[in-house]
Amino acid sequence: MRVLVPLLVVMPLLGAGLSMALWRFVRIQQVLGVALLSGGLAASLALLAHVVATGPVVVHLGGWRAPVGITLVADVLSVLLLSVALATLLAVFVFAIGQPRADKSAFYFHALYLVLAAGVSASFLTGDLFNLFVAFEIMLVASYVLITLGGRREQVRSGITYVVINLLASTLLITTIGLIYAATGSVNMADVAVRLAEVPEGVRRALGAMLLVTFGIKAAIFPLFFWLPDSYPTAPAPVTAVFAGLLTKIGVYAIIRTQTLLFPGDGPSPLLLAAAASTMVVGVLGAIAQDDMKRILSFHIVSQIGYMLFGLGLYSVAGLGAAILFIVHQIPVKTALFLVNGLVETLTGTAALHRLGGLVRRTPLTAALFMLAALSLAGIPPFSGFFGKLALLDAGLAARAWTVTGISLAVSVLTLYSMTKIWSNVFWGEPAELPPLAVAAGEGPLRAPRLMNAATIGLVALTLAIAVLAQPVWELSERAARDILDPAGVYLRAVLGP
Repeated sequence: MRVLVPLLVVMPLLGAGLSMALWRFVRIQQVLGVALLSGGLAASLALLAHVVATGPVVVHLGGWRAPVGITLVADVLSVLLLSVALATLLAVFVFAIGQPRADKSAFYFHALYLVLAAGVSASFLTGDLFNLFVAFEIMLVASYVLITLGGRREQVRSGITYVVINLLASTLLITTIGLIYAATGSVNMADVAVRLAEVPEGVRRALGAMLLVTFGIKAAIFPLFFWLPDSYPTAPAPVTAVFAGLLTKIGVYAIIRTQTLLFPGDGPSPLLLAAAASTMVVGVLGAIAQDDMKRILSFHIVSQIGYMLFGLGLYSVAGLGAAILFIVHQIPVKTALFLVNGLVETLTGTAALHRLGGLVRRTPLTAALFMLAALSLAGIPPFSGFFGKLALLDAGLAARAWTVTGISLAVSVLTLYSMTKIWSNVFWGEPAELPPLAVAAGEGPLRAPRLMNAATIGLVALTLAIAVLAQPVWELSERAARDILDPAGVYLRAVLGP
């Protein structure tokens, strides 16, 4: 099993190089990408079963043990989230293959996508701060190009905002890592966790706050979310879907990993709970104010990040377990909703609510897929979002965090309202203006390419499977929470030895 850990990072990179070498043969690139992502998913699931049974798997690259060498760590938290992430990456890749393309960028899309997949795997598996920075940069280098595929003016303008914000965040991150190295003499997370105990309290708090701000920008928490709603909606549908479903969640993962391992608390954090409540409220109010399906969904990314922060702010097994369960459900649900948006745009040429209407009669499959994912996002029982929100509610009440718990309930109602707004304007009623595609203004049925439908059906089916398997997924999430709240007994012991 140890060999699978580095392979999950190396194989997508080798595949990206091979794809570039085969740039004239797009079909071979597509087959290669599906094979590598499918293999990665199978490997991560096998690794998850092994980690649950025997504990974390630690690989010291080159035989150099921590804290000297590069360390990869596969524990329940990292492999559970990586498995969901790879399933999502595979579905979006299949969706992209099925999407009709008129631009000439297709030949390098596949290579960039595999580079992005390598960055995602490295982010979850790395055991030191500097390589976490490198993993983020690998993802960002790929995303800088992917977000401007097509080269339209609004894409370039939004892409510049995305690039500038992320470069600033990367600068802050490498500066913080440098300060941590200056204070502790190490960047290995397990070693830093031990040495930070000897650092003065004020310095430790400042370093913790800097890491929280850095990853908070990448996760789009309040008040650091301003860049996201304008950056994602202009990108191609598959790119927006994978960014919306994954990249912000990796930021949340980095917050959970660093705050529990390096700067452990002793109870609920009023600062994190306030940020969680603000993120939930601002995101959902922004969503309600929009008149475009993709922008509504983009603001919902922000709102749902608040729920994850809520669980971390409670700083209990129940709270963190609920946050992890919520992330597991959110990655496929949010991605599926953006894929539905991609289907609507492909069929009609627009996502503007006032130019859409009556699609439930002309493409009932797309309407059904949206309905299932939207009900899950809103947390309506018995869909997957219900279990994550119920777990957060229980944890919030147990911690007597009455205000944030009440706000989370109110935001759920507003989320349902905004989903109803999309349903009533896109799938019900009649458009106020004609859509841009002539075929969409007729009365006949609209049919999307089969692969696009198949990929979206697969992700929605995954969200339904999470609902059906809610009990075992909750047990995995709770196990991951117990492990990260006992770093000395699990993570540090696995990396540094007894």
